Amino acid sequence: MNKSSFKFEVIKNIIMKFTPEHYSIPDKPMQPFIDEEEIWGFINNTKSSHEKVKKIIAKSLEKKRLTLEETAVLINADDKESIELIKKGALQLKETVYGNRIVLFAPLYIGNRCINNCVYCGFRTENKDAKRQTLSPDEITNEVHALEDSGHKRLILVFGEHPEYSANYIADTVRHVYTIKKGKGEIRRVNINAAPLDIEGFRKVKESGIGTYQVFQETYSEKAYSQYHLSGPKSDYNNRVVSLDRAQEAGIDDVGIGALFGLYDWRFEVMGLVRHANHLEACYNVGPHTISFPRIKDASNLNVPDKYLVGDSEFGRLVAILRLAVPYTGMILTARESPIVRKEVMKYGVSQIDGGTKIELGAYSKSRNEQQNLEKEQFLIGDSRSLDQVIEELLDEGFIPSFCTACYRLGRTGEHFMEISVPGFIHNYCTPNAMLTLAEYLRDYASSSVKEKGWKVITNNEYKIESNTQKAQLKDKLERIKNGESDLFF
Repeated sequence: MNKSSFKFEVIKNIIMKFTPEHYSIPDKPMQPFIDEEEIWGFINNTKSSHEKVKKIIAKSLEKKRLTLEETAVLINADDKESIELIKKGALQLKETVYGNRIVLFAPLYIGNRCINNCVYCGFRTENKDAKRQTLSPDEITNEVHALEDSGHKRLILVFGEHPEYSANYIADTVRHVYTIKKGKGEIRRVNINAAPLDIEGFRKVKESGIGTYQVFQETYSEKAYSQYHLSGPKSDYNNRVVSLDRAQEAGIDDVGIGALFGLYDWRFEVMGLVRHANHLEACYNVGPHTISFPRIKDASNLNVPDKYLVGDSEFGRLVAILRLAVPYTGMILTARESPIVRKEVMKYGVSQIDGGTKIELGAYSKSRNEQQNLEKEQFLIGDSRSLDQVIEELLDEGFIPSFCTACYRLGRTGEHFMEISVPGFIHNYCTPNAMLTLAEYLRDYASSSVKEKGWKVITNNEYKIESNTQKAQLKDKLERIKNGESDLFF
């Protein structure tokens, strides 16, 4: 057996040890994998009890991914005691796998031209009130400079679906963003949220050095999907549901999935997300790097029935269930939510949030904050606080704000990431790297109150490093950062 084959078998054995023994639907690359009847069968026919909930949480805390049936048990647990147990278990699992760090990023909207007609989106082609714009290279530079001035190191570039935003255009934009520096500022990771591409298109974007490529299914119900996506390429349910298979075939092993909660029954969407994770693992030995769970928010000329809107209580519950169901995956909570909701839901296993968010094209470089204009934005955001304000609250809540990009830059992605994240070894990197990137932020960008709180949090977390060797290395790196060095990591 050659070295490559041996490595594959080792990774496969590790993954299979922590995943269910079988999948109820045979998985094949490029084939739709959602069986609505099967999912509803689990939801409607799976009985839940407090004892079952406790056993399933115990399994998840061993970092073993849950089956659809086990996920349905958690979904059907509707007594207060079980729901609280699920939420506490989710936080415990997140801290076991990733530590108490929260990764920060910012969305940067590049263009809002779109040929799709999705009834929930302010960018839809039939919305004649929308102000269409694509940022020029100089405008992108101005936006990135503003983001760097606030301390950001990680961006997700957002594009509408339009012939103008081809794979070549996306790749060129990514390369341009990586070249933009200002003072000590630099962007170290660029993720993408854009339309699905063909395999060759995904290859071109990969070559530009992206991190994660996000494609959200919006709703996993094909019937509901057709009601919301009236025309345009996005109206093809099957093409979208297997789009990240094409990304994997193109070599992009860092993908993000998501559902837009409020389009269909939240229980079904949770099961759909878990099923999608199952599928990616079964076909590629790599689950999703992130799961996102945005809720429907107001948008220009929004026309969505309120039948499936998700309340705050249900929202926190579904986030906790997702965390327990897919232990190794990053969980993204966006600024669609209010500061109050974010503060609460952060306790249920969230690992990434955006901060200092603006979604109007060109808004970061404006000298002052303006009231949101839905004719220029995709939806209404709920948290418009500055990055520094978001970081201060994280510190007050005992989290370590992180701008870490080490795994991506050292090649710890895809199967390599699964190899260390599934058993829980990733914790050994996340906590010290979070402290190092926080130290950079405190030195270069933080307000005086945040600087004081931040160094206290770092000091209080240094002792948690289990390895004496790593602890000594961390102290050395922190001192070097204080003395002006940057971009140090494990």
